[in-house]
Amino acid sequence: MRLQNKERVVLALRVIMGAWFVYAGGLKIFASGLDRFATDVENYKLVSGGFALAIAYFVPWLEVIGGLCFILGLCRKGALWTMFGLVLVFSLAVGSAWIRGLDISCGCLGGTEKISYWRKALEFGFYFLILGYIAVAERKSTEPTELTEERQKP
Repeated sequence: MRLQNKERVVLALRVIMGAWFVYAGGLKIFASGLDRFATDVENYKLVSGGFALAIAYFVPWLEVIGGLCFILGLCRKGALWTMFGLVLVFSLAVGSAWIRGLDISCGCLGGTEKISYWRKALEFGFYFLILGYIAVAERKSTEPTELTEERQKP
């Protein structure tokens, strides 16, 4: 089976996005640690205590598993929706911190560097653009063609 150019682009974008999420989640889990990420989550002042801890322990694993599924093409729609949901929640949290003027670490890659809000806004826009392209391309590739519909007529 030969891939068309559009399919190659979609595959490359899925692999790149998936690898990025596996990398980001892996850094939180194995490098900086989930306790550090829990502190980053609390710094957004949206949740605290046990809820922040639950989020900090759940989200990085969701990033890793969703990213792997995205790369491997497993549960394609579910992986796409997972990636979209994560980006949406992250962008809303960062936007909320920006509006409230919080000078905090993003927590995205497990580091302590302060957020550059404009850079994050561009980054999230780029993620949404890629995910939207993948969604449209994959939807079109699963729609029945006219030829298929013609064959099904008696």
